[in-house]
Amino acid sequence: MSKSAAATIPTQNCEAPASVSLWEAVLFWLKLGFISFGGPAGQISIMHAELVERRRWISERRFLHALNYCMLLPGPEAQQLATYLGWLLHRTWGGVVAGVLFVLPSLFILIALSWIYIAFGQVGLVAGLFYGIKPAVTAIVVQAACRIGSRALKNGVLWSIAAASFVAIFALGVPFPFIVSGAALTGVIGGRVAPGSFGANHGVAAVSASALPAIVGDDTPTPAHARFSWRRLATVLGCGALLWLVPMGALTAIYGWTHTLTQMGWFFTKAALLTFGGAYAVLPYVYQGGVVHYGWLGAGQMIDGLALGETTPGPLIMVVAFVGFIGGYIGELFGPGQQFLAGAVAAILVSWFTFLPSFLFILAGGPLVEATHGDLKFTAPLTAITAAVVGVILNLALFFGYHVLWPEGFGGGFDGPSALIAVFAATALFRFRVQVIHVIMACGLLGLVARTIAV
Repeated sequence: MSKSAAATIPTQNCEAPASVSLWEAVLFWLKLGFISFGGPAGQISIMHAELVERRRWISERRFLHALNYCMLLPGPEAQQLATYLGWLLHRTWGGVVAGVLFVLPSLFILIALSWIYIAFGQVGLVAGLFYGIKPAVTAIVVQAACRIGSRALKNGVLWSIAAASFVAIFALGVPFPFIVSGAALTGVIGGRVAPGSFGANHGVAAVSASALPAIVGDDTPTPAHARFSWRRLATVLGCGALLWLVPMGALTAIYGWTHTLTQMGWFFTKAALLTFGGAYAVLPYVYQGGVVHYGWLGAGQMIDGLALGETTPGPLIMVVAFVGFIGGYIGELFGPGQQFLAGAVAAILVSWFTFLPSFLFILAGGPLVEATHGDLKFTAPLTAITAAVVGVILNLALFFGYHVLWPEGFGGGFDGPSALIAVFAATALFRFRVQVIHVIMACGLLGLVARTIAV
């Protein structure tokens, strides 16, 4: 299932459940946090199957309306969709619980896997698995560029924006925030000069004529807590500001502005506001900051982190937890004997600053953005940004491909086995449409076999 489409619901003659308790919803969101494999497409499909078709907590139209709103925001759309639906069903606490439980299992799993990786990464078994997973990740990123491009690049103008963004980041080294800003400005101007080229590509899919009844149905009035109110908006923004200022102020007061933890908080706050187009779009920015500028981890470790993110439940943007853990662990932020603690604290910290804006976008902006949904002056800049993201992701694919196929640089020789595994992964993804998690598992085994034979 893509961002712009949803499964068609089957014809059934049954009544909607009377209501759903907050506790029942909590159990569902917790379960979702453990089974949400497959990236945003798989996660959205799971929510659609469970909440629209099986449980009938929300109707098809209302589900798609929420999805289309989340797609217009920076950040992980699947996590935001869970937050939105939880908020719609059970007010603010329902949204907070849904959003937190969507990411909490993957955070703990990634902390454990990151420790195993950094502590035992040179062990033959682990090294062999990652040898095969890295080429698979390269193919996955190429698939992401093709998938997003097929949806976003609907005309020559958007293709030009994508090409310009690729040249800017690949050939000119323009930082990702400037590319996003330039694309947004292009969308603002283009929306007025050539509105036909910047119409939103996020249309709602057709709904079956025999839509199932649901707790929140097509004709259900908007709940009072979901209606726009200046007072409520101010309250939510004020709470959000405190939730950001208190930890950032504490870090600055205790460690100083230049300390690694403080800089991680500031950097990942900026990253959270620039993730238009999903996790693949922000990865180049995380690479530029985490690898090139701050040196929290190496280029090869960045690829390994993406591989771990692909193989665990939850949003792919959780790779930031890996970046934080490695940076805290290697940097020995709490001293030589407290490396795991430093890594775990850093992982939790960057997750806090990365996901906090997503909650604010939903809880504060939901009622406001719904009132302006479909207005070209709001959607045209986002359409242009999505087009630019395609070029940025293509650059990311080339970056990964270079480090996988020439691990020691062009002078170090071509890695033939990695190339074969990459071709295998690409064939499985593009030709046979095998699920990502299955491709990664198969490639990990191939890498283990290849390293064993080489030894």
